Parts: sequence; C-alpha cells; structure tokens
Amino acid sequence: MIAKAIFLLIVSNVFMTLAWYGHLKFKQSPLWLAILLSWGLAFFEYIFQVPANRIGSGALSVTQLKITQEVITLGVFTAIAFLLFGEIPKWNHLVAYLFLIGAVFFAFLD
Repeated sequence: MIAKAIFLLIVSNVFMTLAWYGHLKFKQSPLWLAILLSWGLAFFEYIFQVPANRIGSGALSVTQLKITQEVITLGVFTAIAFLLFGEIPKWNHLVAYLFLIGAVFFAFLD
C-alpha cells in the first residue's frame, strides 16, 4: 500500500514539477500559453496525487504522508532541474535534503 502511494506520488510530482518549472525552458513563449499548458499538466498531477493520498492515508498519518511527499518533491525537482536545466545540486542543497530525510525519520517515530 505504501509503495503504491509512493509510486503515484513520484508520478504526480513529475507532472507538477514540469507544470511549475518546465515553461522556464521556453521563456520566449507567451505567458498565457505557459499558464494554459501548466494547468493542463497540473490536471494530470491531480489524477495521480489524489489516489496517492487516498491510498497512502490508509497506512500513514496525514503528517507522515505530507512529509514523505515533500521529500519526493525535492528528489523529483532535483532530477528535473538537472535534466532540463543542467543544475547540479551544491553541497548545501544536499545538506538541506539530509535534514528533510531526517524530518521523515522523526515523523515516523512513535
């Protein structure tokens, strides 16, 4: 159940990250077009996000689910930032990510 939720969260975050940042690759395009395409991508994000949260909430608390989702978001963002924009995470970004992984650890403690 948790693995399925995590998979759906990853897919949803790919769509959302592309909706939020993908248009930056095409700054010469009109803003209205970027908004329209971003909304179209966000629709697909919701197709995966809503079931992920429904499935995940069967095994995780809402707080655990949200913190897990945030770590997934940063992982997906980092991959897309590298693949689309050539951005390489700096040491301080990696340290920040470690703290977020620590947040997941503490969220799952009883």
